[in-house]
Amino acid sequence: MCRIVGIEFNGQHNINYLLDKQEQIHVGDFVIVENSQGKLFAKAVSIYNRDSEITQEYKLVRKASRDDIVKNNKNIEIEKKALKKCKELVNKYELNMYILDANYTFDHNQLTFHFLANNRVDFRRLAKDLATIYKTRIELRQVGVRDKAKNVGGCGQCGMPICCSKFLKDFDSVSINMAKNQNIALNPNKINGVCGRLLCCLKYEDECYKECRKNLPNVGKKVETEAGIGKVTSVDILKESYKVLLDNNEVIDVMGSKIESN
Repeated sequence: MCRIVGIEFNGQHNINYLLDKQEQIHVGDFVIVENSQGKLFAKAVSIYNRDSEITQEYKLVRKASRDDIVKNNKNIEIEKKALKKCKELVNKYELNMYILDANYTFDHNQLTFHFLANNRVDFRRLAKDLATIYKTRIELRQVGVRDKAKNVGGCGQCGMPICCSKFLKDFDSVSINMAKNQNIALNPNKINGVCGRLLCCLKYEDECYKECRKNLPNVGKKVETEAGIGKVTSVDILKESYKVLLDNNEVIDVMGSKIESN
């Protein structure tokens, strides 16, 4: 069995996973991990065992020491000042961008700023100034509103933490047709998430709804039933049934598997 540890980074709610081959980490422990950017400080928030290993983006370096925790607290203060300085420079150069956060790697190899912008931004002067001030590699990374929601977190309409902040690693394409397939009212308050974009969860059951809908006619279609010909007035996709208004004004329920559509 492989011991899998779920970790969260400072100020971020999404969970990443790594292997703990030495079985030395417990929930609540602070850890030092490493990826292509360098070393990072994180907190263990969950642990479980599974039969096979996972593809991990982060490698466990060690359990954090007291000195590591002190250093991380100092890094957080530096990040706050860097964020303020970056915003000042953005205003100075009149750049059309909104800086979301500043994140230092634990070893100060890189300082990353995430920002929102409607269009491409020429931030070369900004990056040069930041590199001169902080004497480290600077990365300015443009993200979308869904990425912002992933980092900020929150609760969805279901009352649970939003999916992107807990387990989604990549954002799949979500279309308005998925809401239509599921007979959901096309009300932005119902089908949009906290990011203002279509709910990611619309995709989860889309294939199931498509399969259930195969034997169902569209609303308004004329169909032939055992009781006579009538017009479909409503469809219940999950029950695979629909209501038909007959010519004599009688309304009957029909199962999708029994239809004979014209």
